[in-house]
Amino acid sequence: MEINNLYDELCSLENLTLAWRKARKGKTLHDDIIEFKKNLEKNLLNLHYELKNKTYKPKPLSLFVLRDPKTRLIAKSDFRDRIIHHALINVIESIFEKQFIYDSCANQKGKGTLLALKRFDNYTRKVSNNHTSPAFCLKADIKHYFQEINLHILLEILKRKIKDKDVIWLIKQILYNHGECIGGGRSTFC
Repeated sequence: MEINNLYDELCSLENLTLAWRKARKGKTLHDDIIEFKKNLEKNLLNLHYELKNKTYKPKPLSLFVLRDPKTRLIAKSDFRDRIIHHALINVIESIFEKQFIYDSCANQKGKGTLLALKRFDNYTRKVSNNHTSPAFCLKADIKHYFQEINLHILLEILKRKIKDKDVIWLIKQILYNHGECIGGGRSTFC
């Protein structure tokens, strides 16, 4: 399935309003969200015009260290940029969602941690013959997974499904935030 002309839908005030609601969900008391809401209409209009005029630039990522369960460096986008992320997902999610395996639960509509636990329990019972036979589970983590993604290859995969060059432009803006490559510097788009 190829989708064209998504950018107008992405930039629409309706989509940006929906994206704002999703981005703030469960976080309405955070200072950055309260500040954005003070001038909500103006802020959403500014995002709309920046997208329409292709002057949108993400703000620098905030870096912090998280030490639970292991030490990791986390990069956090500014709240206004998270609205753009949601706006983008609102229009491209349906293109990719049906290609995911059923047991992919993270950030999937109607899925989540509870479904993942239920599926794990089902597999545990099946493999262990209802807990009467020994079974093993491999827990693994790929070190620096996101930092090692080759963004050139990722963009080529996205371009196979998304023909709208403006949407690809926005994706590049997000991936190459102010020229700082998230993908290990392997791409020529930095």
